[in-house]
Amino acid sequence: MTATAATRPRRGRSERRSVALTILAVLVAAVFALPALWLLIGSVRPSSEIFGSLSPLSWRILVPSSVSLDNYVTLLTGSFGRALGVSFLVCALTVAVGVLVCALAAYALAVLQFRGRGAVFAFVVISFMVPFEAIAIPLSQLFTSWGLTNTIMGLVLPGIGNGLAIFNLRQHFLAVPTSYREAATIDGASEPRVLWSVYWPLGGSALANSALLIFLGQWTAYLWPLLVISESRLQVAPVALSRTFGEHTFDYGQNFAGAVVLSVVPAVMMFILQRSFGGLSLATGEK
Repeated sequence: MTATAATRPRRGRSERRSVALTILAVLVAAVFALPALWLLIGSVRPSSEIFGSLSPLSWRILVPSSVSLDNYVTLLTGSFGRALGVSFLVCALTVAVGVLVCALAAYALAVLQFRGRGAVFAFVVISFMVPFEAIAIPLSQLFTSWGLTNTIMGLVLPGIGNGLAIFNLRQHFLAVPTSYREAATIDGASEPRVLWSVYWPLGGSALANSALLIFLGQWTAYLWPLLVISESRLQVAPVALSRTFGEHTFDYGQNFAGAVVLSVVPAVMMFILQRSFGGLSLATGEK
């Protein structure tokens, strides 16, 4: 009884500490969420009210006097809507080809034995540690000499060989038991057949993660489209959004709406692919 009574104060202090930490976490989360909430609300209110509601600072900053989708309608029916379609096309092509290329490279680096494999893998690791801005200018000059400026191919090619995606897939393929490949080769399967019939089905979470990495790299690209695209018909959404600000004219409502659209698309992609992130038990069927 004495020991039980002694533990009650400690349990009470632990519960109070837990409640205090929970309240603190909620307050910190609210502080970080307020700018995003203000951005969302600003996208459905007239542009003249966005910054006018900041002075004096009050709760009205989060309560618009009127709600309208005019900013979204005007933005999506203009040049930004066309640029959004170009971005979707570029991302779709890059993901489709990029996942295939990265899977092939990862399989070779994880499974096949060849001279210089370690050096090739080291080069892949270095490739995603070097900032793209450091090689953007020389790469754009190379694309210009190849005649790939102002083309969809010029936008797609740099995103195909994603070093981080290759690294991610290689690490996943290394976790696949070698007995799976040995059994497939005994049955007469070639290396491509082993990849598509064994490693590819087991790579669900890694493939989804790699596809998301490639998609985000292209969706948020800004510098590269500026360097290789000069025609407005091929401009991507981030660049088109930046051009809503002119030298003497600007529309914060449309800018906020564009920022919301560009932020929502990756979130939707994450929601769609989330069921693939759980991972697979690779050793379940091994005997």
